[in-house]
Amino acid sequence: MKIILTEDVKSLGKKGEIVEVNDGYARNFILPKKLGLEANGRNMNDLKLQKANADKLAKEQLEAAQEFARVMETKEVIVTMKSGEGGRVFGSVSSKEIAQEAKKQCQMEIDKKKIQLPEPIKSFGVYEVSVKLHPRVTGKLKVKVQEDK
Repeated sequence: MKIILTEDVKSLGKKGEIVEVNDGYARNFILPKKLGLEANGRNMNDLKLQKANADKLAKEQLEAAQEFARVMETKEVIVTMKSGEGGRVFGSVSSKEIAQEAKKQCQMEIDKKKIQLPEPIKSFGVYEVSVKLHPRVTGKLKVKVQEDK
């Protein structure tokens, strides 16, 4: 019997896959536990529509992330810090501070976990910071660290 899986089933397949199973296994385990549906014409059409909708949503999210990356590359975030000995930053600039300043100055909502800093910024200057917006889109944000007066 052909079954469309509605949940991931260990050693059988992932959600949305069409698998061939024994009739007894399908009637006694898969269908009662609502792990799958019988692969008839109506259910196959529903699956096709769900996949098309998921593809459309994924495409829209990708386009939105690309547009946000283009906008983000034109902006500059200024972070002011106190200076310590020798003109160095007193402390360091973290991704949390960059996200807060981006929201304040540019009205851009950036998740601090998506900001990729190889190491915290510990000196004044202009830095280009990578922001992972989507699995396939990484934007650049210019961060200027200057002395607090």
